[in-house]
Amino acid sequence: MTTNRYCEITPGLQQLSALSEQCARIDPGLYTKYDVKRGLRDLNGKGVLVGLTEISDVCATREVDGRSVPAEGELFYRGYNVRDIIAGIPEESHLGFEECTFLLLFGKLPNRTELEKFTCMLSEYRTLPTSFVRDIIMKAPSRDMMNTLARSVLTLYSYDELADDISLPNVLRQCLQLISLFPLLSVYGYQAYKHYHDGASLYIHSPKAEYSTAENILHILRPDSHFTPLEAKLLDIALILHMEHGGGNNSTFTTHLVSSSGTDTYSAIAASLGSLKGPKHGGANIKVVRMFEDMKEHLTDWEDEEAISRYLTALLHKEAFDHAGLIYGMGHAVYSLSDPRAQIFRSFVEKLSAEKGYEKEFALYASVERLAPQIIAKERKIYKGVSPNVDFYSGFAYSMLGLPVELYTPIFAIARISGWSAHRLEELAINGKIMRPAYKNVGEHKAFIPMEKR
Repeated sequence: MTTNRYCEITPGLQQLSALSEQCARIDPGLYTKYDVKRGLRDLNGKGVLVGLTEISDVCATREVDGRSVPAEGELFYRGYNVRDIIAGIPEESHLGFEECTFLLLFGKLPNRTELEKFTCMLSEYRTLPTSFVRDIIMKAPSRDMMNTLARSVLTLYSYDELADDISLPNVLRQCLQLISLFPLLSVYGYQAYKHYHDGASLYIHSPKAEYSTAENILHILRPDSHFTPLEAKLLDIALILHMEHGGGNNSTFTTHLVSSSGTDTYSAIAASLGSLKGPKHGGANIKVVRMFEDMKEHLTDWEDEEAISRYLTALLHKEAFDHAGLIYGMGHAVYSLSDPRAQIFRSFVEKLSAEKGYEKEFALYASVERLAPQIIAKERKIYKGVSPNVDFYSGFAYSMLGLPVELYTPIFAIARISGWSAHRLEELAINGKIMRPAYKNVGEHKAFIPMEKR
């Protein structure tokens, strides 16, 4: 129980909370009665169409005889298949994230000269204001890195003389600066927290101009700044796969929603960070890692498929791990037969597991990947296929890279800021109306009761 009186849940607050909960409940049947698309989804779970975009395309179905049927998942950035983009990046290059950021923002693949100029521009922007680390990041560090990141973003507003200018050139400048600074804000925030709360040694490495975003993350995070080419490659691929996923995912829709009000870039991106922080969105891979940790504790033989199947069945029966009835990392709101991001990432994760000596762990993941869909189909009625999503392997990959769990969701943000920036620019360029979806009131109209008669 907390000793902080500001955090105390008093009996009076409990009583008021009960009243609040009572008046907040809506009869679920009313959503069907009034045909309300709860969660902006139809009865089949498909998102309600609320906007148009040219930035990316998430494909999970194909047309057969005039009807839509599940298909192998595909993801396109500005019309280019992500599989082809990643396959086309030279093996020795760690600039895939930068190349894809250029593509998302400017609608074309950069040539060599354009990419070099663009990476130099990002490097020049990768500098925090004087004393920002000392005065902002190091003071009152939060145990949650996403809140630390959002606070830093909002504080940067105060350092920008054109903070409220939403002309496209100025917004582009702000977005490029934030894309460049997110790795520093995230890692420095983590290091400050570990120093002040856990007594860890404090070291602050300045970014290197010649390093890519992925390389700089590993460089500034690790005490010795050392990393292997495969480690940098894997992290670069992870950033590419997480940087954009259509306009309808929760945090990107938040970007569109808040940008439509005409607010400043820092407020819009801070709102998107708040959305991504949610465990139903950006924090999902942490659940996968912790589920596997629990699984390994309960399995005496990681190669025993019968034991693995029993554990997975227990998960569905709410008898294991967090008793939520879920196998984390399996299934996606859009994809059914396959998540292309998981398929692409898998081969790189397998290579790193061999380099790091984690072959047994990878074999366990592979077994769960194969067995879980069969068990889910046996235990539950499903209307579409179930397959591993990108979160299934990303947490395992980050753990092999030595990334602390506290940075898993910020790494997602470091990637997704590129997509958010493209969508913010798209929303402002359209210059449409402020978004205002309708809510139907289902409460009763009542006659006012004077105080003395209540």
